[in-house]
This record gives sequence, C-alpha cells and structure tokens, in this order.
Amino acid sequence: MASVLLSLVKKLIRKGSLKLMLASGETHMVGDGTGETVAVRIADQQAEDAIARDPTLKLGEMYMEGRFILEQGDIYEFLSLVKQNTTNEIFDFRMAALLLGRIALQQIKSRSPINRNKYNVAHHYDLSAKLFDLFLDEDWQYSCAYFNPPGISLYEAQVAKKRHIAAKLLVEPGQKVLEIGSGWGGMAMYLAEAYPGLDVTGITLSEEQLKVSRDRAAKRGLSDRVRFELQDYRYLTGKKFDRIVSVGMFEHVGIGDYGKFFRKVSELLDDNGVMLLHSIARPKPSYATNAFIEKYIFPGGYIPSIGETTPPLEKAGLLTRDVETLPMHYAYTLRHWRNNFVARKADAVALYDEKFFRMWEFYLAGSEMGFRWDELFIMQIQIAKNQFAVPDNRNYIGEREAKLKEFEATRAPLEKVTF
Repeated sequence: MASVLLSLVKKLIRKGSLKLMLASGETHMVGDGTGETVAVRIADQQAEDAIARDPTLKLGEMYMEGRFILEQGDIYEFLSLVKQNTTNEIFDFRMAALLLGRIALQQIKSRSPINRNKYNVAHHYDLSAKLFDLFLDEDWQYSCAYFNPPGISLYEAQVAKKRHIAAKLLVEPGQKVLEIGSGWGGMAMYLAEAYPGLDVTGITLSEEQLKVSRDRAAKRGLSDRVRFELQDYRYLTGKKFDRIVSVGMFEHVGIGDYGKFFRKVSELLDDNGVMLLHSIARPKPSYATNAFIEKYIFPGGYIPSIGETTPPLEKAGLLTRDVETLPMHYAYTLRHWRNNFVARKADAVALYDEKFFRMWEFYLAGSEMGFRWDELFIMQIQIAKNQFAVPDNRNYIGEREAKLKEFEATRAPLEKVTF
C-alpha cells in the first residue's frame, strides 16, 4: 500500500537530503542529496497517518510523544529543511478545508464576549518559574532581544532592548509610567532605576510573574516606586499616565480586541503622553495562529501585521509617531534560548517530563524558523496623542541611549532569582 506521507514528503522536499523511515520499515532518501542528511523514523502507522492528515498540528504532537523520531540531526535541522522547501505546494482540498475551519474558529473565539485572558496567560506564564530560569537571561526577559552591536551576549542584547525602548519613551524623572504586561519586572525596574522619582505601575495576569516581580522589586529597594498588580488592562480606570510601555504582550490581545486595546490606551494616556508598543509582527495578515502554538503554547494569541495594527490605533484617536522593524533579532534570541534549554534538558525533564521537554523544544525551534524563513519580525510603534509629544527627528534616540549606557555602568548587578 502506497504511503500517503511519503507522497507528501516527496512533493515537499526537492532540495536537501532527508532519510525517511516509514512505520512499515521502508527507508527512502528524499531530496537532491545536497547538504547534511537529516534522518527521521516514524514509530507506528497511526502516527504516520496523523502527520499525513494534519502536518501543521500532528507533526509537533508526534514529536512530543516520541513517535516522530530524529535519528540523525535534530528537530531544528528537520524544520529548517522543511522551511527551505516551502515554495513547493503540498496542500490538497482536505488540508485547505482544515485550515479554513481553524481560521473561522479562531476568528470567532477572538471576538467572543467571554474574557479568557487570565486563563490564556496562566496556561503559559504560570508554569514553574524554574522552567524559565533554564533558558532566559539574568533579568528574565521573555521577549526579543536587540543584538546591536552584533555578537553581544544574550544578556547584553536584552539590556540593549530595554535601553532602546526607554530612549523612545522619552521618559523624564517624576513621571507616571504604566507597563501593560510586566513579565517578571525587568523593564519596570530598569526604568525606575534609570530615572529618579519615576512612579511605575506594572500589570500582569500571571500570578507566578506577580510573585517574582514583587520579590525582585523588594530586594532592590524599589517597592515604593515600582508596584506590580494582578490586573486586566481592560478594567484599569481612573488613572492617567505620562508614559505607557508594552513589550511582548500585544500578541496575546487577540485580533478581535485591538480596538478595545487602543481605546483603553487612549483613555489612560495623558494628552502629552507617549507610548511604545513592542510586538512580534508578520508581513501580511494570516487570520489564524499556527495550530500547534494555539493548542499547546499560546492559546488565544495572534501575531498581527502592521497593517492590522494601525487602523484600530488611528480610530482610537491616537497618532503613530515612529515605526521601526527589527528583522532577525528574535531568531537570534530564540537560538540562545533553545541552546540554553537543550543544554539543561535533564533539569527540564526532572521538572516536568520528557514529553514536556520535547513540546518546548519543538516550540522554540519552530518559532526560530518563523523568524528565519517566514519573514516574521519585531515592530516597535511609538504612539502619542499630539504631534508635539516627540521630537521631529530621531537623533534623540541615540543621544538618550548614550546617557542610559552611563546609568548602566553604575547600576547595581542583578541578583539571581531564587526559589
């Protein structure tokens, strides 16, 4: 009986070298023989049929379950081989129908009046803090770093990211700052220490992040100037902020809620205020999230294009003052994270199990593929209510970054988080 999966693989892999062992034991060489060979084995017929039927979801699931096995090379190298061949068409009517169904379902869910924000955040960010300690930098920055200049360490690149954002925010001492999606507190603490008298409020929906953030701020003597709250941005009222920053949170808003998000920003931002939005972005709308990521990693998430972001921003009465794209920097960041994570595989397996380790390895490798081959990037959008809130040139960014480097040289070292 002919293998459906083998037929699909032959259509897809035209260049490179793939050794494929089917569930039947048959072995086939696929591709033009160039490059390093990647060898995979399918453990059973059910796994083979599942991958052939729904590769977007089932490839990752079968890898998690140890039924899609890499015998030469690793999952990153396999996905890289696939991505370099994605101009070859393998979609049939069944796959197209499955994709359209997923798009329709995610579009409906994104516009549902039921608020699942806290559940969606808890699914990912309320995992054990020890997990994130396995692969993040010393400041626990779980967003794209800024490798400028090239070749710097992950920690240095994360500092460069915070510096770049702070410069664009045009922060002044004594101002009130809101961070929407405050993570483990690193950005808020950086701003508070860089600018005397700053009053910073960070909001999160993750109880685990909240505990860590408050503990870190207390240890650095910042509790009187930096407060972290368990708060949904939708329900924050009665306050005005001079500056608003959001880093790596907009991806969780959901395409159906962009209007609500920017209307709330408009409500909270002072008339002379400035906001900096830092988010993953894609070159054009996709209408749905990758099925594996949606199910296992970031339920309810969606990566927008710039073109999907600016219309609701403008309708909320806000002005786009500056847009910068950072291509490839997240690919570099994810490479560091994946290398760190794989190097501590034993710790990850002890913390959860082998299946969880493979799930996260697949997530990190697949995400890097997105930035290297699918043209994903980071967008930084500077937002204001009036055109005079920011300078009429970009020289101030470099000037402010230079001053922030002086602050960093005198800043007390970050203490390692303990559990």
